[in-house]
Amino acid sequence: MSQPVSIDRRRFAALAGATALAAPLIIPGIARAQPRWKPDKPITIYNPFAAGGVTDVHMRLLGETVAKILGQQIIIDIKPGAAGTLAPAMLLNAKPDGQTLAVMSINTLRYPHYQQTSWNPLTDFTYITGLSGYTMGIVVRADSPWKTFQDMIAAGKKDPDKYNFGTSGVGGTGQLMMIEVEQATGAKFTHVPYKGGAEWMQALMGGEIQFIADAAQWAPFVDDGKCRVLAFATEKRIPRYPDTPTMIELGVNVVGQSPYGLLGPKGMPPAIVDSLYQAFKQASAEPKVLEYLAKFIQVPWDKNPAEFRAFAEKYYVDVKPLLIKAGLAKS
Repeated sequence: MSQPVSIDRRRFAALAGATALAAPLIIPGIARAQPRWKPDKPITIYNPFAAGGVTDVHMRLLGETVAKILGQQIIIDIKPGAAGTLAPAMLLNAKPDGQTLAVMSINTLRYPHYQQTSWNPLTDFTYITGLSGYTMGIVVRADSPWKTFQDMIAAGKKDPDKYNFGTSGVGGTGQLMMIEVEQATGAKFTHVPYKGGAEWMQALMGGEIQFIADAAQWAPFVDDGKCRVLAFATEKRIPRYPDTPTMIELGVNVVGQSPYGLLGPKGMPPAIVDSLYQAFKQASAEPKVLEYLAKFIQVPWDKNPAEFRAFAEKYYVDVKPLLIKAGLAKS
């Protein structure tokens, strides 16, 4: 195995948010628009993703604009745990007044299929808006002996479980993606879950894992020449990396789907839901937000409340066969 390499501290600080983001962020708001509803106290948004990660910074950037539109502070409160579902679960005891919200990862629609929960994703929440989604890929360090996706698969066949890969958690898109890859190819690797991108980037650059199978929080490292993408888990090639194939092109029919959005407690009044949707839609179009997402190959995922709920209802049904195939859920 190659020797660990050091991390460019400035680049890693940029990935991590460059500030002490573990504490809740409070942003003073100045009214800029006239929504149908105005909150009378600060809005708290529970975020299941790690402090300093891409989604954390994304939410804080959105919060700056939403605070101005709604005239109240936006507090981003990190609540990791339960495979990314603790944050939505905290809405069960919240009032449906728009003051308490949560970021919903795609795992909120998977987790109840293989773990007993006190909530139902389709009946216990109000769907407000889609926000963005992750671009999934397989990434190694620049000095990895694996030059292609096929090299990685060959190594996983020759020495099953010898090589480690990192993802953002058990049952997440990265792990499911690799389960499909292993089943399609016969290769076998050891899964090492982390709390988020900052952690698994440190692990990769430090030699604890041999590759990452997850969202493009690795993109700045690829752009700096510290890492390489072996393959994308997308339907089409990514224009930013035109020479990197998709897994589908390589004969492995795997696409990693991983959007996230905003939920509220069930029973929220339509006027509040619409005001929040419009505020976040406006904030998502801000140049600073678009520029930040572009660093990590993300774009806004604009779904109005009805569209977001329709997506959730369909995905909740569609994903169960995959979870059964992966051995995570029972038929």
